[in-house]
Amino acid sequence: MNDSLSTSVDPNLDLFAEIDRLRKDLNAVILAHFYQEPDIQDIADFVGDSLALAQQAAKTEADIIVFAGVHFMAETAKILNPHKQVLLPDLAAGCSLADGFPPDEFAKFLARYPDHKVISYINCSAATKAMSDVICTSSNAVRIVQSFPTDQPLVFAPDRFLGDWVGRTLEREMVLWPGSCEVHETFSEKKLVELKLEHPEAVVAAHPECPEGVLQHADLVGSTTAILNYAKETPARKIIVVTEAGILHQMQKDNPDKELIPAPGNDETCNCNECPYMKMNTLEKLYICLRDRTPEIMVDEAVAAKALVPINRMLELS
Repeated sequence: MNDSLSTSVDPNLDLFAEIDRLRKDLNAVILAHFYQEPDIQDIADFVGDSLALAQQAAKTEADIIVFAGVHFMAETAKILNPHKQVLLPDLAAGCSLADGFPPDEFAKFLARYPDHKVISYINCSAATKAMSDVICTSSNAVRIVQSFPTDQPLVFAPDRFLGDWVGRTLEREMVLWPGSCEVHETFSEKKLVELKLEHPEAVVAAHPECPEGVLQHADLVGSTTAILNYAKETPARKIIVVTEAGILHQMQKDNPDKELIPAPGNDETCNCNECPYMKMNTLEKLYICLRDRTPEIMVDEAVAAKALVPINRMLELS
């Protein structure tokens, strides 16, 4: 979205009230990922991880879906709802995993493994989903891989760290596309160990998109939803959180009496534990998106039809 549009918002406008009014007038639903800024999480109708958001998108009765997340998430919602309008507050909100997973290169890659079934992480474009046998998220990746016979060779793409963790968990070899999340790959084993030494009573909850060296120090490896549930269930009073920092908002709401310690990225000069794409969406852009009913997500019908098959397969298995 053109940033200049944000100047058209009256600074005295009650954005929460206006978004709520527009949502009701348009019969719209606002779906937000845990990595969104706190204001967006607070006003959303549903906040969840990629799997839960896909499930919500599949069953919503709203006429308009506003997806406060990144492009591949909104695209998935559009594939599941071809006759509904799907809006994304900022079209530039992409994903390093999806961007590093071009369909033409993936097609060449798959040509080398003709006997393999293809499991694609949901963090990819509709075109790459269309080349897949089933989609997975970090919540259900283990279950999805287990759905295939042990003698069935598999390609897992695009996150090599998630694929490696699933493979080690199940003691199963898979061919991995060499992709990674630019946020999770920056978490440092050295800095995590230093944090553990500084807070010896703390437990560690980490996302499986992190490198193996980081994950080996975690008490819990799981999706954002799994991390949130663990935070509520653990008796520990301190939790070191190794994923995108946006999750801390909901975690603190759920656990006001616990200390949450965000793991830093490897580069001390930047907020490397924050996804720059997720943070492109703002409350102002969300308001404009509803007010103007744009930017709208469109997916080629033929591509969408092919991509719907592995997405539905994931939902059935979940």
